[in-house]
Amino acid sequence: MSSVPHSDGIGGRVSRLVTKELGNFAGALGERAVESLRGRVGDLTERLTGFAERSENPTLVAAAKGAEQLAGGGSPAKATLKGGIAGGLAKLKQAFGGGKRSKKLKLTNIVEYVDVGVPVRVAYNQWTEFEDIPRFTKKVEKVEREKEQEKLHWRAQIFLSHRDWDAQIVEMVPDERIVWRSKGAKGYPDGAISFHALTPTLTRVVLIIEYHPKGFFEQTGNLWRAQGRRARLELKHFVRHCMTQAVLNPEQLEGWRGVIHDGEVVTDHETAVEQEQEREKAEERGEGREGREREEEEREEEERGEGRERRERRGRREDEEERERGRTREGRGRDEEHERGNGHSRREGRRHGGDRDWDDHERERRDREGRDRHESGNGRGRRDAGGEGPGNRPRNR
Repeated sequence: MSSVPHSDGIGGRVSRLVTKELGNFAGALGERAVESLRGRVGDLTERLTGFAERSENPTLVAAAKGAEQLAGGGSPAKATLKGGIAGGLAKLKQAFGGGKRSKKLKLTNIVEYVDVGVPVRVAYNQWTEFEDIPRFTKKVEKVEREKEQEKLHWRAQIFLSHRDWDAQIVEMVPDERIVWRSKGAKGYPDGAISFHALTPTLTRVVLIIEYHPKGFFEQTGNLWRAQGRRARLELKHFVRHCMTQAVLNPEQLEGWRGVIHDGEVVTDHETAVEQEQEREKAEERGEGREGREREEEEREEEERGEGRERRERRGRREDEEERERGRTREGRGRDEEHERGNGHSRREGRRHGGDRDWDDHERERRDREGRDRHESGNGRGRRDAGGEGPGNRPRNR
């Protein structure tokens, strides 16, 4: 009976030991998880702090320092105090021009392009109707052209705030490209836009923007590239407007047809329009003259073609005549050969026939001589016999 209590005592101790070890193990896991999470939060706060210090924005620096204090286990009061101190120091550095500046270029590179189903002139004219841009975009609130034709003032909505900047066009070639530079207190875009005629009724628009963010909203939006998405959406609005409105009345779009080089207006809008009209008239006259020249050339080609056909027909006719003469000569030669053959046959026949006639003539001559001798012999015999004969007839005296 004494072994049971002993056994129960050992079991209880083992159970308490196991429970204690399990508690220690769970605590170790928890502390490890907390340390891991704290390390991740610390890494994130370090990245945010570095970003804030590079931007030299006092608000971002204060927020980042406060978050770093909280991640390190400090109290909210200490975090607020540390953040305020860091923000104040950043303001002092900014005021006196101190502090370490980053040599890395701080900008957002945006490259977008769209194809719009209108001629390149229509797309260019629609874009250069700068004052109408707020009508079909979502975040651009106002565009104003200043007295200097190469300068524009823009106003747009950025999150819950509004931003203004001034843009100066440094290069502008009608139906080809526009390049500008901007200045703004809280973020500004430099960039270029170009127009490329893919077909007579299809144009590609390429937009390049270098966005220089300033301020809390701009710096925060730059983290997930909100500016690039906004530029893409505004380009889609431009395509929509061109395809639904501008294409219906393209002649009403005058745009701005001036030429700018190196930030100076080389040709103003009115002069450029007059020059284009003169070129169009000259082209029309040239096209008329070229059309007449083409007609004359075509007529000459037709005449040359007809002459060539006539020459070909005459050549074919001469060939036929030559072949006919050849056939005639061949036939005449065959006839002559046949005639010569017949003549030879006739001569041979005459020759053989003459021989036969000569023989007959000689035979007849001999026969006649024989008859003459016979008759002569008979006459002499009658005279000798005293008979009357032709020789005994008395002569008439």
